[in-house]
Amino acid sequence: MADSVNEESDYVPGKDELDWGYEEGVEWGLHFPAANGEYQSPINLNSREAQYDPSLLDVGLSPNYVVCRDCEVVNDGHTVRILLKSKSVVTGGPLPSDHEYELHEVRFHWGKENQRGSEHTVNFKAFPMELHLIHWNSTLFNSLEDALGRKNGVLIIALFVQVGKEHLGLKAITEVLQDLQYKGKSKIIPCFNPNTLLPDPLLRDYWVYDGSLTTPPCSENVTWILYRYPLTISQMQIEEFRRLRSHVKGAELLEGNDGMLGDNFRPTQPLSDRTVRAAFQ
Repeated sequence: MADSVNEESDYVPGKDELDWGYEEGVEWGLHFPAANGEYQSPINLNSREAQYDPSLLDVGLSPNYVVCRDCEVVNDGHTVRILLKSKSVVTGGPLPSDHEYELHEVRFHWGKENQRGSEHTVNFKAFPMELHLIHWNSTLFNSLEDALGRKNGVLIIALFVQVGKEHLGLKAITEVLQDLQYKGKSKIIPCFNPNTLLPDPLLRDYWVYDGSLTTPPCSENVTWILYRYPLTISQMQIEEFRRLRSHVKGAELLEGNDGMLGDNFRPTQPLSDRTVRAAFQ
């Protein structure tokens, strides 16, 4: 399939895309009742209060990702999404035994400056970016939509991202972002390897907790696995994300809105009575 860039406003908002954004004071819970739940994400991870659970190591977390051909990369006005067509799965770790979770897409959250951007924080420290590998339980359900809000339905593996040396695996993405400047633009890239988004196999320390989607509809019953060690991308790579816009080309912007896509992270939510488990001491 040839590379293609969808021209001008052929963008049709999805049915759950009521007006929501990251502006201060916007109440998602008015339109999306799940956002008012007790077990929402993201949270602050307090490393001292996380409970070491050696049973998480009984069966190692085992991602079996394959290279994706003709992946679609989209600017949907809220984030950058990589839509995967190949069947990549993950098993083990805290997941129910013999259940496979299939990788559906990758999403990114970043700040307009390096001192913020991640959705989760660690001991109240934010990272400049966080990426989410969104999976659904293909043993129990037929699609991500079927699995939303259902027990053991959705798994999100999150990685913090710091700024340093260039990330070679993300080059395939950052090199095409200039073609996705406006909301609704998409591009097919010939090849993307999701394995490059996982930390070194020796750095498999992670936290796990029960939460929700961090974007509307904010459905709960999401298992979160957050790797302790961040990925590294270059300052030039993160700047490519910061050049993107949250509106369609030619749209009139409200006063005070610069139209730049960034700071697309939800504030941390109360932990309530949840426990964060750690696969390391």
